[in-house]
Amino acid sequence: MPPRQEPGSPAAGGEAAAGDPAAGNGPSVNGSMAVLVMAATAFSIAQTTVVPGVGVLTEALHTTPANVSWVFSAYLIAAAILTPIMGRLGDMFGRRRLLIVALLLFAVGSVAAALAGSIWLVVAARVLQASGGGIFPLCFGIIRETFPERRQPGAIGLIAAIAGIGAGAGLLVGGLLLDHASWRWIFWIGAIMSGAAAVGALRLRECGTRTPGRIDLPGALLLAVGLTTPLVALTQTSSWGWSSPRTLGLMAAGLVVLVCFGLFERRVAEPLVDMRVLGRPVILATNFATLLAGSCMFGAFVLVPQIAQAPESVGYGFGLDATGAGLLLLPASVAMLLIGANAGRVSLRLGARKPLTGGFLLAAAGLALLAANHGNEGVVVATTCVVFIGIGLSMSVVPNIIVVSAPADATGQATGVNALVRSVGAALGSQVVATLLAASETVDHPLPTDGAFTRAFWLATGAATCAALAAVLIPRHRPAPSVDAASVPPTDAGADPAAAATMSQPGVDRPA
Repeated sequence: MPPRQEPGSPAAGGEAAAGDPAAGNGPSVNGSMAVLVMAATAFSIAQTTVVPGVGVLTEALHTTPANVSWVFSAYLIAAAILTPIMGRLGDMFGRRRLLIVALLLFAVGSVAAALAGSIWLVVAARVLQASGGGIFPLCFGIIRETFPERRQPGAIGLIAAIAGIGAGAGLLVGGLLLDHASWRWIFWIGAIMSGAAAVGALRLRECGTRTPGRIDLPGALLLAVGLTTPLVALTQTSSWGWSSPRTLGLMAAGLVVLVCFGLFERRVAEPLVDMRVLGRPVILATNFATLLAGSCMFGAFVLVPQIAQAPESVGYGFGLDATGAGLLLLPASVAMLLIGANAGRVSLRLGARKPLTGGFLLAAAGLALLAANHGNEGVVVATTCVVFIGIGLSMSVVPNIIVVSAPADATGQATGVNALVRSVGAALGSQVVATLLAASETVDHPLPTDGAFTRAFWLATGAATCAALAAVLIPRHRPAPSVDAASVPPTDAGADPAAAATMSQPGVDRPA
């Protein structure tokens, strides 16, 4: 029997394998993976490192907590807008090139925030940092272009897991830096990591298909307005209220603009986002499940640290500092990383929908346990591990489904929109949780009640359960015709996307 050949290797009749030292095309696959992991980690931890520092920034910059909240809100809104745009630009001009640009913009924003002397300079710098939102779709595209196909599911799963655990790691890193260094190091650490990743990205291979064309500026403007108005309303619900005319008006206006954006993109010759790709049932259903998962995932990140840092006198708090609260989530974050790195292998054996649905159900079970009992540190550590393992399993499978269901030349925009959907879900979940907790506070009792935390955990349980139901409804779908999926034999027409992508590889045995 002839030896198996990696797809794209010279012996297989294709171009040199990614990272083949003999070919001089760049680092090994493991070296490339290290660069992508560092890039993804730099951006993901930046999402939450500032969360423990609201009080410190308020005092250091002589401002108000409401102003400091824009350090987080502006970053979230800008990242939601820029992520699909950067993904599309990567499809057009090359993903390696755009990854370097995104990392450099992120590094410049980090340095500017670290040197800022006023809160609004920090907010402006955080908007620049948000350019790093394109890092994840660009990483997925690079993996699809340059990694051997047998390595792609695991690599994509690992990067997807980092997107989740980064939020927990950011809380820990932010707490450590605030307790033992300075708030400015929250931003210096991001600058160092992104700068190092940008240097490493210079040696990555640039290959694969591109879709040359013009930048859809009207579409980008419509997307920016359509996303900004409802997200601003979401971030202000704690002060405006959900039924406020401003809240409802901005949300309605944003939805109208987004509808106009969708109609416009269907008619323009070179769209920013190809609505025909996003409208495919498998991608549409997966994005809906991602929206729900993002809301319940971020709800856990908000609730557990608040319980940990609440004083013991309230009856449910642990009285920990910011570092202790971060350490409480560390075991769960490690578990999420490990399951994410191996989720690709699981999907090869079981198909994509089973681990996706099972992961959501496991997360729902963990959240239900937290709703029933969150008054003991050991119980919280154990149950958050259950939640994060479930989320890590399901969310690591999602990008694999998107990648193999979209054409190769639309990988960036498809995964970029999926990352956008997760960000919107995170914003929705965190604001709903914040509203529930704030509603239970009174002048005499300025901290949330235990019942408010219980209701919030039950709400997150419902979101995870609905995500599982959405995952069940994801249709079986043959991967889109593309460079990577062109060799899928007709007999695989009913396979799950992640499984079909792998079973089409040369030299990879089909699971029994």
